[in-house]
Amino acid sequence: MKSVLIVDDSRTSRRILTDILNRAGYSIKGEAINGKEAVEMYPKLMPDIVTMDITMPEMDGIEALRRIREQFPDAKVVMVTAAGQKDKMMEAVKLGACEFVAKPFVEETVLEALAKC
Repeated sequence: MKSVLIVDDSRTSRRILTDILNRAGYSIKGEAINGKEAVEMYPKLMPDIVTMDITMPEMDGIEALRRIREQFPDAKVVMVTAAGQKDKMMEAVKLGACEFVAKPFVEETVLEALAKC
């Protein structure tokens, strides 16, 4: 069973992702509400996959991705994007994001993205 750390400042988004992933047999190791929390939690939890929202307060998903991948080059991070974030998506690809999922979430798309990682 693959473990996941869900990072999103929206409680609704975290709940939807948790529901989708639980139904598909993933284990939710933890939830973070911003990039700073994600960077702190990653080494403690060592999840198989991270779902990382791009736009969050305190530290955005791009910076959190950069910091996690600096310490853990094999980290698998799926970026969660809202419409109109093409520049940030390109940056995330350069930093090693393994997939993208758009909001609002579509169950099949989310599961396909995680399966690719």
